[in-house]
Amino acid sequence: MELLHFTDPQSVDPPRFGARTAAGILDLERMIDAPSSLSELFNEGRRGMDRLLRFVEDAVADPQPGWFLDEESIQYAPVVLQPQKIICVGLNYRRHAQESGMVLPKTPVLFAKFANALAAHQEPVPLPATAVRYDYEVELGAVIGRRARDVSEEAALDHVFGYCVTNDLSARDLQMRTGQWLLGKTLDKFLPAGPVLVTADQVADPQNLELRTWVNGELRQHSNTGDMVFSVAEIISYISRYMTLEPGDLISTGTPEGVILGMAEQVWLKPGDEVTVEVQGLGRLTNPLI
Repeated sequence: MELLHFTDPQSVDPPRFGARTAAGILDLERMIDAPSSLSELFNEGRRGMDRLLRFVEDAVADPQPGWFLDEESIQYAPVVLQPQKIICVGLNYRRHAQESGMVLPKTPVLFAKFANALAAHQEPVPLPATAVRYDYEVELGAVIGRRARDVSEEAALDHVFGYCVTNDLSARDLQMRTGQWLLGKTLDKFLPAGPVLVTADQVADPQNLELRTWVNGELRQHSNTGDMVFSVAEIISYISRYMTLEPGDLISTGTPEGVILGMAEQVWLKPGDEVTVEVQGLGRLTNPLI
């Protein structure tokens, strides 16, 4: 199932919860007794997903006025709104580490982003004048659905609610200013996440998904999650040894080769550019830079 948050472009109301279907965007909050938030689904677990599936199937079979919206009429919001944690993984693709001139890490390289960095599909991302070396990074995002503490690799994926596309935008000059990457990573709207959250049952193998990035229509990154140094399961298990992962937490699992940082001739992103990132089966996430 494809879930999302969205708003009415003409309204100042908070984001609503919906499902993307062949019949359009189903506004779940308009349906009596339907699960109306990710939190509700997290709390109900499998029972909640089964209930949601029945509501969606019934709505598509017998649509009522106002239930479905045209996708062109909505404004996307980030797939998660206020995660307790956003954890990112650096140097997690073999060929990306090679192009960066760095040795493969022996353990996952973790850093944080904050909720201010979240942005939605088609949302403009500002590039402040405090930096110039702006870069893109297509990544597979995993949203936790069950509390995870000290879980094994074998059980780790059972704690994933769904997957999405993320773009770990980076200001390289700020990132490399000190040994800590935080400053260059968590500028406002520097983690677009979307366009939808695809439930985990729809992703057969997170280690066999193609990833792509285009800048102004030019293909820049094209790889596969099979090139990860640490798999999604390994990452979740590793993080959970040291901190409890809570439902709604977002993990962005690293980027493959093809970033500007690894190029011989570095032409950095600038206002007016448009970046599109894609993960196989999860959709395309596009953001204009302003």
